Amino acid sequence: MNTQQAVANRIIQLCKKRCITPNALSYLAAVPQATIKSILNGESKNPGTVTIKKLCDGFEITLGEFFSTPEFDALEQEIR
Repeated sequence: MNTQQAVANRIIQLCKKRCITPNALSYLAAVPQATIKSILNGESKNPGTVTIKKLCDGFEITLGEFFSTPEFDALEQEIR
């Protein structure tokens, strides 16, 4: 798993936990639906920190809570 897959999985996980759709998240986070769709479909290679922060605000969690999962902890350093 890479970082973009981990981000997409985390968004899906949090949507399920809060019983909201990605479209509802778009409204709550003030992030365009197209942006969320591109992250979830793996089209967005590097969603920006500001976007992730807005999503966290929509979920009512901190950035730390978003990234505090075994999936992110298990990611190997990406060297390019």
